[in-house]
Amino acid sequence: MAIITECAESQEERILPLLSPQTRARHDLSKRSDVIPPFYAAMDGEELDRRIATARAQLGERLVILGHHYQRDEIIRYADYRGDSFKLAQLAAARPQADYIVFCGVHFMAESADILSASHQKVILPNPAAGCSMADMANIAEVEECWQTLTDLLLQYPETDRTNGEKPMQPLTPRELEYSTMSMPRRLGESTLGEEAAIIPVTYMNSAANLKAFCGRNGGVVCTSSNAPAVMKWAFSQGKRVLFFPDEHLGRNTALKYGIPEEHMAVWNPKNPLASDEEEEALQQASIILWKGYCTTHMRFNLQQIQKARADYPGIKILVHPECRREVVAAADLYGSTEYIIQQIEQAPAGSQWGVATEINLVHRLAKEHPEQFIFCLDPIVCPCSTMYRIHPAYLAWVLEGLLKDEVINQVSVDGEIARWARVALERMLSLAA
Repeated sequence: MAIITECAESQEERILPLLSPQTRARHDLSKRSDVIPPFYAAMDGEELDRRIATARAQLGERLVILGHHYQRDEIIRYADYRGDSFKLAQLAAARPQADYIVFCGVHFMAESADILSASHQKVILPNPAAGCSMADMANIAEVEECWQTLTDLLLQYPETDRTNGEKPMQPLTPRELEYSTMSMPRRLGESTLGEEAAIIPVTYMNSAANLKAFCGRNGGVVCTSSNAPAVMKWAFSQGKRVLFFPDEHLGRNTALKYGIPEEHMAVWNPKNPLASDEEEEALQQASIILWKGYCTTHMRFNLQQIQKARADYPGIKILVHPECRREVVAAADLYGSTEYIIQQIEQAPAGSQWGVATEINLVHRLAKEHPEQFIFCLDPIVCPCSTMYRIHPAYLAWVLEGLLKDEVINQVSVDGEIARWARVALERMLSLAA
């Protein structure tokens, strides 16, 4: 059983304006990446289903379709595999016999699939406008600026004591700084591993390929919500500090679980870094530096929703995603990755009641698949993830029928040097247990 939620506005016309003749006419198609032939945009659902099924059958083992859990049901039904970003990253590397990987997710996921796949494989994102607002909150120029600033700042304070609350040491003189830099086995922030390294960069999977490459070059790693605790443990085994981007909330919740207190965390605001002397001191004292970024979907959940759910349904269990704010995670009964959320519900006995804080397509699907349980989304007016929702059956039919004609539409291809270093960071991630 499920409580039906409703979106505050029409998602179809707002997010996919080129599928409607009325809204299509209001857009300059030369400036859009999601242009689709009107022929496909005009098809009804039944015709699209028939074409997708036919093309999929004809392509056979040459094709693998990966579907993220947040995709709409009309897409998920055609996925050979479905999962969260961690699981799909593994699957992308495990089907070398497929010539084409059609990734029904968002752009950063397709990039990761291209990086991990074999050289003969082509990765396709049905709608190239399917991006990620969180991923857009950190770009390579901002991250490089942050890295350089932190390196310069921490070179001045090479032995900050973060355990007794005392103020950091006075800056070194130029002569002392030159001597300490020359004599140190590894410079702070340098692209090396080992306990002498000061900063280990960790990027969430929800980031561009060039940020993953940055981590690969600088001794860092990629993480997902599934393996973030294992990655955090690994990072602190390699260095003294972690720079975590772009999701502040996943970073904070994971650090707290690892045992790092709030007072040893600092937030880096790329739009206004080092705005005060207090922020500079916080960075010197920090064990983990959190990028000021967030998921727009998970930011909708709040304490009031949890309190109302507990009042309306005594005994209900609250299950939330770690991209939610700290106070939401703290008030929940359980929290974890998308795969964790699914596992908890699948393993629960009949009659269980769940208030879930994550993307609505997944919550509705879980409610349909487990009618013996009572499952609903904590936000009554939550909308589907607007970027995931851009993968529409019309786009899937278009790219699949293109493959039948040996036409690769909307291929995602990562530059060779970026791919090389991003693969280093991704393979470090895949080597760690979730």
